[in-house]
Amino acid sequence: QVQLVESGGGLVQAGGSLRLSCAASGRTFSTYDMGWFRQAPRKDREFVASITWSGETVDYADSVKGRFTISRDNAKNTVYLQMNSLKPEDTAVYYCAGVRKGWASNSPMLYDYWGQGTQVTVSS
Repeated sequence: QVQLVESGGGLVQAGGSLRLSCAASGRTFSTYDMGWFRQAPRKDREFVASITWSGETVDYADSVKGRFTISRDNAKNTVYLQMNSLKPEDTAVYYCAGVRKGWASNSPMLYDYWGQGTQVTVSS
């Protein structure tokens, strides 16, 4: 069982930056692949980025490549999402999610554990 708590969301102007954090409970965090997803009003939840349990392999949605960076610190049981050059279309609730190692995916259906989400609003 893993509990996830996101933080770091807020209101930022276009072109600005935010760093999201996702703190995980439990001593098995390092055995989970992690992902970030987002959901805008009236839209489906969409993949943003994922990282394997070791941090060796990362993946990004095309819409955020070159602007967002996912990373993790297993000693701190935390995964991060550094978001630069933010655009109004990045406005959404951002969720972190966890799945057993080896199952990192861009499909939210495969993830077992979810945080409550943190709101990111980018003004133009």
